[in-house]
Amino acid sequence: MASYRELLVSLRRQFPQPVSDPEHDAYVAFSVLRALDQVDRLKSRVPILGQPVEPDFAAARLERVPECGRSLEEVIGELVRHLEGMVIWGHPLSQVNVVPPPSTASIIGVLLASTYNPNLCSEESGRGVSAAEVRAASMAAELVGYEPQTAGGVFTFGGTGCMLYGVKVGLEKALPGTLQTGLRQPAVVLASDQSHYSALNVAGWLGLGQEHVIRVRTHDDNSIDLAALAEAARSALRDGLPIAAIIATMGSTDAFGIDDLAGIYELREALVDEFQLAYRPHLHADAVIGWAWSAFNDYDFVDNPLEFRGRTVRALAAAHYRLRHLPLADSIGIDFHKTAYTPYVSSLVLFRERTDRERIGRSRASMPYLYQFGRHHPGMFTLETTRSGAGPMAALANLLLLGKHGLRTLLGHAVEMAEVLREGLEAHPDLTVVNGKNVGPVTLFRVYPPGTDTFTIKQREAGDASFQPQVEEINRLNRRVSERMMADALAGHGVLLSITDCYRHSDFGAPIAALKSYVLSPFSDAEQMRSIPQRVLEARDAVCALPGS
Repeated sequence: MASYRELLVSLRRQFPQPVSDPEHDAYVAFSVLRALDQVDRLKSRVPILGQPVEPDFAAARLERVPECGRSLEEVIGELVRHLEGMVIWGHPLSQVNVVPPPSTASIIGVLLASTYNPNLCSEESGRGVSAAEVRAASMAAELVGYEPQTAGGVFTFGGTGCMLYGVKVGLEKALPGTLQTGLRQPAVVLASDQSHYSALNVAGWLGLGQEHVIRVRTHDDNSIDLAALAEAARSALRDGLPIAAIIATMGSTDAFGIDDLAGIYELREALVDEFQLAYRPHLHADAVIGWAWSAFNDYDFVDNPLEFRGRTVRALAAAHYRLRHLPLADSIGIDFHKTAYTPYVSSLVLFRERTDRERIGRSRASMPYLYQFGRHHPGMFTLETTRSGAGPMAALANLLLLGKHGLRTLLGHAVEMAEVLREGLEAHPDLTVVNGKNVGPVTLFRVYPPGTDTFTIKQREAGDASFQPQVEEINRLNRRVSERMMADALAGHGVLLSITDCYRHSDFGAPIAALKSYVLSPFSDAEQMRSIPQRVLEARDAVCALPGS
């Protein structure tokens, strides 16, 4: 057994050197390149790395810490092995969900933050990376239409974290002192029935209770029904229930539904006057996907300098029409790792008035071992004490790399590819687009048995209770087609799509499933998109030809 001093000498070589050492620096860089080279060998024409290996969780639970460590070369091999079967999000045949390929610049941002390990709790531990967070937040604030000098933001652990901050600040507005004394009476959160389920998570974790999230019905375009929202809000206030927050969905995950934020804002103002409220119910925009369309705020859709196709520019303009109202929200959730092409996790919650954050702040006396130096101490109001600099550095990297033109180009291309797909789907009588009134990069569609009257079936599926057995049968068909499409894609032909078990509920409560194409890869092209309808129909025919079908 080597002595501790001998082991220490060896272990020091496993860290980037604190003082410049060209030889060792080259070894570190070479080690990173070795890992990337091993990953590169896993690439093929299929949209996954290596083979479609299923994770062995039973074996993983048997693993224990070894007595002696392994070499870096062996560790690299072990780490790369865990990427086997991973979906390559940037592959043009990968259209599974709202997960983009991260840019090289954003990867470098994460690498630098990981290497020097800043903690954004305070400028003392974050230094210039703390300034990078403020810089990225200010750039985002200006982009969405906030006044950067009065707005403020903080990077957190995802879209759920953004919503948690928004609702928590709203709870302090509706029931001041809750942070100190706890929840003393019930309060409600209002959101659409197409809003993200994180609203339920947030209500549960804050002690409001999931039953106090009022899910309001939506229109066919998946936007909230303002009349139903007004009725729900007035009912809650008449019952003496404060409104902790109203959540506006600005680009839903499944269908890219966009709520009428201006209408919600006007309703909120009217409620304050009507009920003589001592507070303004907090309005949080869940714009983790849709925020990036703010890059079009000053785009000339008439001259169309980027030369998008007519159908595409119309879709972009339609989305922008509602997303331009983001400045009316009191807080906005932003995911750079969705529509700004950074690695996970890079989420920013922005407040129109950064003084709102003081409502959830803690006293310096409660943390006597922190904040001894400097003036910038986000940890005094953040839920997390430890926050990585990776998210802000990745976000800043892409804001600088892409600029408005780059964001417009990537988003416009994604929407254009979705529109090409929709055109192809609409040309086939056995396929129908179910989110045809939505205008983002996601397309939801259903495939039907041959000979189905798809011109009237959507109405029957939505409103005819006697048709429920057929709805369930068609749901099963779409799931089987999805499974066949995945098997075909992993075998090297076809496209990797996903499925949603419940795009919407019918009027009689039946879930309606749909196949889903979410295009975010900059490498997708029109020819590939045009091939998808035929691939889907081939998969359907193969499924229907199986015994017992």
